[in-house]
This record gives sequence, C-alpha cells and structure tokens, in this order.
Amino acid sequence: MEPIRQEDKLGCAVACVAFILNIDYKKALKLFASGERKAKDEGFYCKEIIMAFNNLGFGYQYKYTKKRLQKKIYKENTIVFIKRCKRYPKGHYLTRFNNKWMDPWINFPKANIRAGFRKRLPGTPIYLVFQTKD
Repeated sequence: MEPIRQEDKLGCAVACVAFILNIDYKKALKLFASGERKAKDEGFYCKEIIMAFNNLGFGYQYKYTKKRLQKKIYKENTIVFIKRCKRYPKGHYLTRFNNKWMDPWINFPKANIRAGFRKRLPGTPIYLVFQTKD
C-alpha cells in the first residue's frame, strides 16, 4: 500500500483513517463531522476517529497508552497519537503497517507535504486507536 499524505494542515488523523480503509483522503474527510474546518483549524480527537470507523461498522476504541498496552502499539493498523512537543506543537497521528509507521506528513514542517514510512516513531505515543473486532 502507498502512504496517504494529509491534504490539510491538521489532517493527519484523516490520512491515517484513509490509509487503513484504503480510500482517498477526500472520502475519509467526509467521515468526520465538521471535517474540512477541523482539518484546517483544529485537528481531531481520538473519539472522532473512533466515530468515523464505528459509523462504517468497524469496532475501534482508543486508550491512553499505559505500560500494559505497549504491545498494542505495534499491532497492524493501530493509530498512535504523538504527544505535543516542540517538533509537533499540535501532536501528530501515525499508523502502524508492515512493521513501519505510515506518516502522513513525513517531511513536516515543509509546505510540500509528503507521506512516507518510517521505522521509528518520531515522538512519544500517548494515545492509541485500535480495532477491537472485525
């Protein structure tokens, strides 16, 4: 699968959902309430990602990353939220795929947004979004 780049400044959650569902960014954006506005100005919470998946019949949930959940971070199609930091002032979402991380804006903060795969997370994961049933 090819990585999906976010098309909006704060659209990394949308790109991660699009990647997992194997749809394009615009279609995934329609799954989010107030999608266009939030992708440009606010960003998304884990709860909104869960709602996008669950509205399509997928069982997803999110959890704060604790020691006992560390192994789930590396499960296929898990989305992690990287803690806000100097490099990512709003935080950042990435998706686990084939033992790598799909990063919807791998060359952040450059204006010509590119997506790609990386071996390691670029920050500390604090939330994970994972599938609970098929």
